[in-house]
Amino acid sequence: MKKDKRIVVIGGGTGIFSVLSGLKRYPLHLTAIVSMADDGGSTGILREEFGILPPGDIRRALVALSEEEQPLANLLNYRFSKGSFKGHNLGNLLLTALTDLEGSFEKAVRQAEKILGVRGEVIPVTLDKARLKAELENGQVIIGETNIDIPKHDGRLKIRKVWLEPACSANPSALKAIAQADLIIIGPGDLYTSIIPNLLVKGITEAIKKSRAKKAYICNIMTKFGETNNFMGKDFLQVIQKYLGDNVLDFALFNNHRPTPERIEKYAREKAKFVEPDLSSQRIKNLQVIEGDFLRRRGFIRHDPDKIGRALFNLAENL
Repeated sequence: MKKDKRIVVIGGGTGIFSVLSGLKRYPLHLTAIVSMADDGGSTGILREEFGILPPGDIRRALVALSEEEQPLANLLNYRFSKGSFKGHNLGNLLLTALTDLEGSFEKAVRQAEKILGVRGEVIPVTLDKARLKAELENGQVIIGETNIDIPKHDGRLKIRKVWLEPACSANPSALKAIAQADLIIIGPGDLYTSIIPNLLVKGITEAIKKSRAKKAYICNIMTKFGETNNFMGKDFLQVIQKYLGDNVLDFALFNNHRPTPERIEKYAREKAKFVEPDLSSQRIKNLQVIEGDFLRRRGFIRHDPDKIGRALFNLAENL
């Protein structure tokens, strides 16, 4: 009997939600390895008050892989608007409570998978506590994921490098999943605050390089002010290769369908632009480039779960 292909998706934030939502409809063994750099909003408060690892990105991945995605999304993403719980997501509070009951964050996630009927598994990239830092092109150092994500500094300045402090080691469960994978998918998501933090964890890039799996990167559809101003597809790839290494990726997926001017106009207010693939770069000649219309037809400018899920499943099946 043919075994289901083992797919590992690495990322964080809302970026990998569409990928996981799309892939769970196929006969695949899915694992989400999730960044632990988030320190803003409800997540930041719970980190400080309870000393737990950040639950926000874990919550999103659990919802994406759950059997009853939409009802659970509405419930777990519910944000209290008043009282002592004001600003908190119900899902974050659930993970905090489970951490206390189970005695560890990792056991809490395992229990949440059972409660929510998750298809696959969700793994924190590290079990260590660390803070993301960034150095800008003028030498200024920004401390904290949320301060990089929502810049109070001059967001036009380029990010020179990012790192975790203190340094942290990979979750053994993440290393095992990477070693057993048939296909490793990186992204999409905010480049410096959702994707790269995973590659900064000791042991992760080495495990990806050693894994027999094919490796694919999914490029963002829109830029992010303060992180990827005026980036084109090749710029995203160059940053990934800077932290992952050259000649590691086998595939790169780019959306080539431009949103309508009306949809882009809303993003222009946040200084975000459409990412042109710009596939002429020498840097991507060793990759198999997969272009297509991966865009949602309406609403937020994100990858369509059906479209990106189908493309990735076809890629996995042909390995």
